[in-house]
Amino acid sequence: MQRRGLVAGPDFEYFHRRYFTPSEVAEHNEPEDLWVSYLGYVYNLTPLVQEFKGDLLLKPILEVAGQDISHWFDPKTRDIRKHIDPLTGCLRYRTPRGRFVHIPPPLPRSDWANDFGKPWWKGSNYQVGRLSAKTRNIRIINTLTSQEHTLQVGALESMWEILHRYLPYNAHAASYTWKYDGKNLNMDHTLEENGIRDEEEEFDYLNMDGTIHTPAILLYFNDDLTEL
Repeated sequence: MQRRGLVAGPDFEYFHRRYFTPSEVAEHNEPEDLWVSYLGYVYNLTPLVQEFKGDLLLKPILEVAGQDISHWFDPKTRDIRKHIDPLTGCLRYRTPRGRFVHIPPPLPRSDWANDFGKPWWKGSNYQVGRLSAKTRNIRIINTLTSQEHTLQVGALESMWEILHRYLPYNAHAASYTWKYDGKNLNMDHTLEENGIRDEEEEFDYLNMDGTIHTPAILLYFNDDLTEL
């Protein structure tokens, strides 16, 4: 059964976006809401922080809240970078900010429990999506109300994902027909696949202000007023 009558599409009650922009990750920069990104993915480490609350080994993680920490990792092994410890001559994890949760101590200790399973950075337990390597701005204009909003979106996001981003500004967004240059948009496709080219680099090359030429998507109201 369609929830929105005239407009077919995903059920947003269970819809999950695949991509997050670096600026979105940066918003989650508190101990009670802590995200990081690394090696192209975004991770919500809030449960980890809650589990080890008060532990000194959290300090390096708290210091990078909301940031990309790909430089911590070896991209080939997807493990924390390693180096030869000058004191012991052994191969150890490289942690310039100091040892953190699940990193073993430099020397054997009887009080360190290593029965926690996989370290937090391995596996997908904390993964919430992919990091948008490239972002772009678009304008969305509601032709019914003449309201206009500029959104930063990931270049690889589908129009449904962009619609999901726009819902806070218009709860009835799925009850509109989305058009660009007079043509209905394919909501399963990206902006580029819909013929909405990203000309930012060309504007930079020509030393022109690209913000003046941000593409505009026009929303035309349908009869079905469905709030999501």
